[in-house]
Amino acid sequence: MHTLCARGTMKPEITAAVGFLSRFLRIKGHVNDRQLQTFSASLQDILSEQYKHHWFPDRPCKGSGYRCIRINHKMDPLVGQAGQRIGLTIQQLYMLLPSELTLWVDPFEVSYRIGEDGSICVLYESQPSVSGAGAPAMDMASSPSGSSSSSVGALVDSHISCKEELMVLGRTSLSKTYMMTVSG
Repeated sequence: MHTLCARGTMKPEITAAVGFLSRFLRIKGHVNDRQLQTFSASLQDILSEQYKHHWFPDRPCKGSGYRCIRINHKMDPLVGQAGQRIGLTIQQLYMLLPSELTLWVDPFEVSYRIGEDGSICVLYESQPSVSGAGAPAMDMASSPSGSSSSSVGALVDSHISCKEELMVLGRTSLSKTYMMTVSG
């Protein structure tokens, strides 16, 4: 497995993305432990190989679209390939995974959105270190308020992430406090 590239490690980010997708397969209960381990290892290898020349810790947004895992009306081919290695068809994967999922795997941050207009949630976040590798920071999902330590807050406030850039340039502005409203 390619855990390092010339520009820094991508292993924690890929591990977070693979773990997130694997949990959906485990929750639905249609795969055994061996299949789940094979799926996880396969997807980790596939993503590492795919991203090795598209990983830029000094410019995390560069290549973000290339590293985006997308399931909508079409199954992401990399996820499909890992699923096929354990005997799952594309149709079975559609039943096990969210029908509308965007998963961004970027240096120092892995985040996802379920649904086209859903909130963006952070799975993994770390800080760039002097050596170029990330030092893990508090997972945003583990804090009830969605806030994190002041060092991570300073990092988040000091730059605009790829997803925030998408929202600002795309449809709407994304605030630091994620809020969903339901009208009806």
